[in-house]
Amino acid sequence: MARFSMLDIALIRRDPERIRRALVRRGLDASVVDEILRYDGEYRCALRETEARQAEKNRLSASIARAEDKPAAAREARPKIDELSREIEAFAERARALEPSAAQSPLRALVEQLPNLVDETVPDGADPSDNVEVRRWGAPPAFGFTPKPHWELGERLGILDFERAAKLSGSRFTLLRGDGARLARSLTAFFLDRAQRRGYVEVAPPLLVSRTTMWSTGQLSKFADAMFEDAQAGLFMIPTAEVPLVALHADEILEGAELPHKYCAATPCFRKEAGAAGKDTRGLLRQHQFDKVELAWFCDPEQSSAALELLTRDAESLLEELELPYRVVLLCAGDTGFNAAKTYDLEVWVPSGDSYREVSSCSNCTDFQARRAGIRFRPERGAKAELVHTLNGSGLAVGRTLLAILENRQRADGSIAIPQALQPYFGAARIPTPKM
Repeated sequence: MARFSMLDIALIRRDPERIRRALVRRGLDASVVDEILRYDGEYRCALRETEARQAEKNRLSASIARAEDKPAAAREARPKIDELSREIEAFAERARALEPSAAQSPLRALVEQLPNLVDETVPDGADPSDNVEVRRWGAPPAFGFTPKPHWELGERLGILDFERAAKLSGSRFTLLRGDGARLARSLTAFFLDRAQRRGYVEVAPPLLVSRTTMWSTGQLSKFADAMFEDAQAGLFMIPTAEVPLVALHADEILEGAELPHKYCAATPCFRKEAGAAGKDTRGLLRQHQFDKVELAWFCDPEQSSAALELLTRDAESLLEELELPYRVVLLCAGDTGFNAAKTYDLEVWVPSGDSYREVSSCSNCTDFQARRAGIRFRPERGAKAELVHTLNGSGLAVGRTLLAILENRQRADGSIAIPQALQPYFGAARIPTPKM
């Protein structure tokens, strides 16, 4: 199966207006569609001209074979055959240069700029201010004292050490120690156990992946500058476990009767956050390295809309068990990610910011990644293979969940009450204040 684009080139040819509308909804320039159609027209014209001249060349060769005086017929036809051969090679070379799967094809480069088509249920809008709140759970805590931000709580409790992390690695890193490291480990184990109860198969993937793997899941088209790369080795540090989980079945044909496949993985994630200068510079909100449990689905296209709701509920249930107030937000077209057709953000309440902050993003990527990675399935035995739909979501981001616990469950004496569901993993009911 050809692995070259994330949108079907046949769809672009058949319904270019649909692609234009989708780009406009995202706030993007739709003129790229005209460029794609121009190059595609040249590509198909080159193919037609190659085939027409090859047919004429074959006709002349056949006429020589039928002639009574074959040498005379060959002498007469040779100049025309030679001319046709030159033209065939010229048109074939042009077709090869424009072929959508060719590495240096300008047609391929343009198609790769196109994001996924947003779902019809996604609201219009340009930025996060246009996102739509779907539901809330829980109420923000009412403190009878002045609550502290998590970085102050963590430093006072001796469980977050930003100064030593900066000494080791620079800004946007955090060192967890004692009960802080213990709480992070407990959250990871809790998330994984809950995922396994819901039918996810745990995977421990490599943290370094090839350029092909990054490309096949759509991470390099728009986000290459955000990745940590060893160019000499040709490897990238994963920005999310979505990358290796989605690529698990690259170039495979799955059995429809076995779908959905559901995977989970707990990994560190690495991002440059190059576009986030000056944002959330204190605390755990925006780090170069952070831990996350990722959830990924491969499913029948007819089931992917329902699967997104189930995936989102899987992530929501974790926040509810941890007794953390949150809301679910449906992202508008202009805020929906490059790979996604539809995304729900789960935002946990953060008292220090007096706001909800993202702790999970759950997305239906439809066949966008599957086309690029060559992941198909057979609806039934003997049927023609079709593209699967892929979905992914955080279940959950460990650092942001940890900070939400610190801030929402702090007590007047500075201690932290551990949620009941987490206590068997943490081994205690609270993080006590240090003895003076």
